[in-house]
Amino acid sequence: MSLPDFEGLALFAKVAEARSYAGAARELGLSVATISRAVARLEQRLGGRVFNRSSRQLALTAFGTTLLEPAIRVYRDAEEAEARAREQSASPRGTIRLAVPMSFGVRWLAPLLPDFLQRYPEISVDLHLSDAMVDLVGEGFDAALRIAVLPDSSLAARKLCDVARFTVAAPAYLARHGQPGHPLELDPRHCLGYAYRARSDLWRFRRGDEEVVLHPQGPLRSTNAEALLPWLLAGEAVAELPEFLAGAYLQDGRLQALLRDWDQGSGALYFVTPSVRSRPAKIDALGAFLHEKLSEPSWRWP
Repeated sequence: MSLPDFEGLALFAKVAEARSYAGAARELGLSVATISRAVARLEQRLGGRVFNRSSRQLALTAFGTTLLEPAIRVYRDAEEAEARAREQSASPRGTIRLAVPMSFGVRWLAPLLPDFLQRYPEISVDLHLSDAMVDLVGEGFDAALRIAVLPDSSLAARKLCDVARFTVAAPAYLARHGQPGHPLELDPRHCLGYAYRARSDLWRFRRGDEEVVLHPQGPLRSTNAEALLPWLLAGEAVAELPEFLAGAYLQDGRLQALLRDWDQGSGALYFVTPSVRSRPAKIDALGAFLHEKLSEPSWRWP
């Protein structure tokens, strides 16, 4: 089944309203030939003439009269839909479906949302918290926050800030096993894994020309890095944590950073959207707000 000829119906309604092809053409900025072809196509499709034409006047046929009211309704509904869409696009309003990593969302994004929602009272946020990588386009999200080395190149990404990564352990663990001076001194059986780590769950250390890759084989692996903290704080393990999660524990001494003279890699926090073009004002408002709040984050250590 083919779609109705919406263009033909709309142009027929406009010609009837203007009482001439020329008048409708001037109003719409189209050629008379374009409008005439569209109306002729509609007549052929419906199997009846909508206008009686003469050199001096244009009059609706009986068939055209019965069609006019629904055609006008189609035209007006389309105009109203476009007007509403333009209004939403021009001013920040509507619902934003936002995907955010679990721990980051709870700790750092959620406390910011009251300020954002008060600033933009016509916006609401549908917040999806998960460390799994979501398909923005396929799953219908408007935007996402991603912590990555490089964002997906098929998406539009705005960098908000760098996010360092630390290998950490509790003082109790270091008292029993000693402070490692080299990554190979870490026992992989004590290293906890993170299931959603990009490029597989491997720890990479670089110093000059030397590179060491370690595969954590500890007794706990989680899809959420925060779930590793109780075992870490109990002094039973070593883990890699992002700066936004480790910072508070490093500041108060409950965790210590290891191998600081080794480059352990870092990523960045990105505000990601499916496209830059035709992006609604609500998305630009959220992107600007998050850049304002997160470009100089308080979790920095030291």
